[in-house]
Amino acid sequence: MLIRSLTLATLMAFTGPLLAADNRGPLEQDLGKFRPLIVIAPSSIDPTQVKLKKDLEEAGNKQKFTERNMVLYTVNYTNIGTVGQRDGKDLGAQDTNALIRALKLSASTGTKVILVGKDGEKKVEKTVPPDTLDLAEFFAAIDKMPMAEKEAAAAAEPEPTAPVTGDAGKAPQELND
Repeated sequence: MLIRSLTLATLMAFTGPLLAADNRGPLEQDLGKFRPLIVIAPSSIDPTQVKLKKDLEEAGNKQKFTERNMVLYTVNYTNIGTVGQRDGKDLGAQDTNALIRALKLSASTGTKVILVGKDGEKKVEKTVPPDTLDLAEFFAAIDKMPMAEKEAAAAAEPEPTAPVTGDAGKAPQELND
């Protein structure tokens, strides 16, 4: 019995930290990779959330959303609890609660729309109403971010050309000799 207890304790000591590392919140998993746009609404039929999803289905907005490495989170309060999704795929209860805790929200009425940067910090936070929701504002905020500027510069930078060697690098006189 003692050996079983020691074995179990040793196993838990080694696997506990590994399991905890896999249980990071969704925002921590997106850190450095994506820019989360988070909508926290009282229900899935909230007009702000419905309008945002409809706007994101438009080809131009969808392309801008993808180009800026954005990901959409939605959190809704239902009769059975809080329900979260990441790009339309359900999050577990733990992940949804971790997302809400990470945002450190204050109590308010209305729908919250929050843009988080790749660095994990809140960049834009709106409460609708009284604020209005315009995707162009979120895209403009991303374009002003230093990380976005670095990515744009890297994309615009031409690839270095290799030095020309062989017959192509010789002058015409040298080819005739």
